[in-house]
Amino acid sequence: MTRGEPLVVVQWPWLRDAGRWAVACAVLCLTFLTLVSPVSPTTTALLNASPVSEFAVTATIAVLSAAGVLLAPRWHWPLFAVAFAAVVVQSTSAALAVASYYAATTIRRPVGLAGYATAAAAAVVVPVAVRSLIAVPGGDGDAVTSALGGVVLVVVLPVVLGLWTNARKQVLAGLEERAEQLEREQAARAEQTRAKERARIAREMHDVVAHRVSLIVLHAGAIEVNTAEEGTAAEAGFIRETGREALSQLRGVLGVLRSPGADAALEPQPSLADLDRLLDKSRAAGIPVVRRDEGDTTALPAMVEHTAYRVVQEALTNVHKHAGEVRTDVVLRHGASTLEVTVHNAGPARRTVSLPSSGLGLVGLRERVGLLGGRFHAGTGLDGGFTVTAVLPLWEEQL
Repeated sequence: MTRGEPLVVVQWPWLRDAGRWAVACAVLCLTFLTLVSPVSPTTTALLNASPVSEFAVTATIAVLSAAGVLLAPRWHWPLFAVAFAAVVVQSTSAALAVASYYAATTIRRPVGLAGYATAAAAAVVVPVAVRSLIAVPGGDGDAVTSALGGVVLVVVLPVVLGLWTNARKQVLAGLEERAEQLEREQAARAEQTRAKERARIAREMHDVVAHRVSLIVLHAGAIEVNTAEEGTAAEAGFIRETGREALSQLRGVLGVLRSPGADAALEPQPSLADLDRLLDKSRAAGIPVVRRDEGDTTALPAMVEHTAYRVVQEALTNVHKHAGEVRTDVVLRHGASTLEVTVHNAGPARRTVSLPSSGLGLVGLRERVGLLGGRFHAGTGLDGGFTVTAVLPLWEEQL
């Protein structure tokens, strides 16, 4: 695993359940195999055993052992009780092997685990030793040795396997926690880098754009005060007011760049009610703009009105930059389910010097209209003019 790469741990609950059922079936089958050997002498004496009683005892222990395995993830004590009973009564240790594994994975204190291992070993060895003493004077050493081998097989090995499983889980948990920590640190570093970049952009915009616009406002104000011609004073006042609005909007953008998480002062978004004011500014700049509304002018969703305003604003901006003082028609067609906005300007009568442009205005409009599920088109007409058309749907969710 490389640094910063998240650790993916795949878990399939159905696979764990299938494994538990497989273990339960295996315990059931192994317990029934004891039918081929007689029941312990103690049990035979107590039950006066017959083939029916032997089968009943074996079936009961087998079913209880399988049930204990299935219940082990929630309750461990039924499995432990049945496992010890199966070893003492039937000398079958399949359930004890599973119980030893669960003991190693669930008992946290070493003293408790050592006590369980001692009790399990005694449950395997003691009944065999007692039976050998009863059957053979002085005991049967081979039987006891075989029982000690069974302790290794059904107690020691499952306990070791359980301890290894616990250790592996702890290692995986540590790796997962470390990967999550590295991911959090990487996200924090990325956010810090973005914040520094936003601050740098804000400083550049303040030093370059805001400074130059401020100079424009100051010079326009000086011309407005000192000139004796009313027309020149009005033009200078218009430039000064437009520059002040641009500075105000730029200040809001810089605030968002510097503190993206802070709550910026929210201003009302422009709508079609502000459209005439926008057109008046273009008329004051020398562009003859004609507005025409068609259809029933009912209330429109706020997002639709704001998008329509931005379409007209960007289209008029392009007229200022590329066409100059040419006739421009703004048409709003109100339909039953759509609002169509069309801005068409005539071709320039003479060659004009285009102002600098980023080329992203129409791209941004296309994206803005697309977010509302509308259609956008912009292109040159046969008369040499330029037409911008946006069809905005009026969804019920927007009303």
